[in-house]
Amino acid sequence: MPYASSRSPILARNIVATSQPLAAQSGLAILQAGGNAVDAAIACAITLTVVEPNNNGLGSDAFAIVWDGKTAWGLNGSGKSPATWHHEKFSHLRYMPGLGWDSVTVPGAVSTWVALSQKFGNLPFEKLFDSAIHYAKNGFPVGPITASHWQDCPKRFRKYPEFLAHFCPAGRPPQAGENFTRPDMVTSLEQIAATHGESFYRGKLADSIIQHARAGHGSLSHEDLGTHTPIWTKPLSQAYRGRCELLEIPPNGQGLAAQIALALLACFDLSELQADSPDTIHLQVECMKIAIGAAFEHFADPDAMRVSPEALLGENVIKSAAATISKKAQDKPPVLLPASQDTVYLTTADASGMMVSFIQSNYHGFGSGIVVPGTGISLQNRGQGFSTQKTHPNVVAGSKRPFHTIIPGFVQEQGHARMSFGVMGGHMQHQGHLQMVSRIFDFGQNPQAAVDAPRWYLDLDYSLKLELGFSQSCATELASRGHRVSMVDKPSLFGGAQIIYKLNNNTYCAASDPRKEGQAVGY
Repeated sequence: MPYASSRSPILARNIVATSQPLAAQSGLAILQAGGNAVDAAIACAITLTVVEPNNNGLGSDAFAIVWDGKTAWGLNGSGKSPATWHHEKFSHLRYMPGLGWDSVTVPGAVSTWVALSQKFGNLPFEKLFDSAIHYAKNGFPVGPITASHWQDCPKRFRKYPEFLAHFCPAGRPPQAGENFTRPDMVTSLEQIAATHGESFYRGKLADSIIQHARAGHGSLSHEDLGTHTPIWTKPLSQAYRGRCELLEIPPNGQGLAAQIALALLACFDLSELQADSPDTIHLQVECMKIAIGAAFEHFADPDAMRVSPEALLGENVIKSAAATISKKAQDKPPVLLPASQDTVYLTTADASGMMVSFIQSNYHGFGSGIVVPGTGISLQNRGQGFSTQKTHPNVVAGSKRPFHTIIPGFVQEQGHARMSFGVMGGHMQHQGHLQMVSRIFDFGQNPQAAVDAPRWYLDLDYSLKLELGFSQSCATELASRGHRVSMVDKPSLFGGAQIIYKLNNNTYCAASDPRKEGQAVGY
């Protein structure tokens, strides 16, 4: 444990790690009731929509990687834009809207839960809603970090009365420790459970969503909801130094950027370097700059990609790009796309060897500001992830999935599961994946040490933020190489990691980030 830590690694054969303690406990209860890692992950995800609404909700998107004991499966649960959207509707804007119906895409999280349960679940789908319904009906004490994010709601959502009625029913945001109930959400959760999601996409809840959309001149239609389906996909795999393989969901997510950065980093010898040295940080950051540039230029709906992931990871392409990295910092930022810090991530594993990496998000904070009256359904603002540039592969269009920042990560060694992990936090996520893999597989740090270690954050303008914990001499040396460096005391900027690392005999070591409220729990 080389860094100051408020957490201990957790060792167990059945284990859960996520950003909110009540959600972690809900997953643990499912494991103890005979559920497997997928059941536990779904229960966590559902509970998180109730107890951590600043980051996710019933109107969110989700992605997952599942290790079934032999094979890794990827699930892209992101939803498409309304079919009637077109570029001309937004062409007068530099960036896509972040609030209102013009930021709302089809929510995919509910469909993700259903698909995972149908393919892998042990327990009845309805059972996985017990904790969420309990907390929605009887209330939950609001966590301190969640409460701090809640305080901006009256100002940000002042033009959205349905939002304020649901999230600020006392005329103000709840305080840390205050019991908060969400009675409107109870019926919605019960209907989703009883109909296995049908009500949400083709039944009573769908009717409520579309009725509210029509009243607000939104474009979302019954057909948009009814034709939505998540995509089962083979995760992309990128080998790293012959030690491991990083698995990521293919675009429209940005996981491929972490793989590009890791492939570039593998071109350099780190064996004589230290994890927190200026040389190491410089190489990682320069690799990440190239990867971010590729993400912002190329990543889009898989049907709109003009350059394939395989081409972007091609050996000659990587070697050529790596050759451009020198001891001086590159300082030409890519074309900017919006970025957000607001996401929930969870990971689970069980004694049979099954492991799950799962991520779910509104995109920016509480989302679009649209709350469907009487349902507690808060809709995401993921449409903000589109580009308004007509020639860009990620340009806004109808029935199209936008660029996504949320990414679940997974690591294999010699074809076997080794680590399920994620670093929630928008533009930090691919950067966090690179840092976690390098710390654990280059420098041999245990998962909790890798989580506790100070992080760097490459901003959209390529300025470099160093978390407190790096030495001043490190910052000075990086500045001398041309990096625009600042030391930053803002834990939320550097994301929140959750990791489960597989040891021997299906025993696991889990780590949870002290930058978040969550915990790792197991038995």
